[in-house]
Amino acid sequence: MSYKDKARQREANTNWQRAHRAGMPGKNAGDLPMSVRIKTAEDVLKLLEDEINTVRQADGDPLVKARLVNQLASTTLRAIESSNHESRLVDLEEIMTRGGE
Repeated sequence: MSYKDKARQREANTNWQRAHRAGMPGKNAGDLPMSVRIKTAEDVLKLLEDEINTVRQADGDPLVKARLVNQLASTTLRAIESSNHESRLVDLEEIMTRGGE
């Protein structure tokens, strides 16, 4: 891709490198749906589940895909731990509002 404007050329090159490292040439971070709204740990888990499935189904270098799935799985484990903490906090808050019964 040839651009006369050096800033546009740099931006296009940066986006291509990010997509290439992600194992999905032609995709970039701007391709995420804008409807993704993350408010709870459960929202993070759903997003990670969708992204893992997208990576597994995408064409690309198997080694790069394996690395991505590994990173996403590690992040998913941390999100599960956070989800457990979140639900425990909600339970504790309920107990405290009832006066410790």
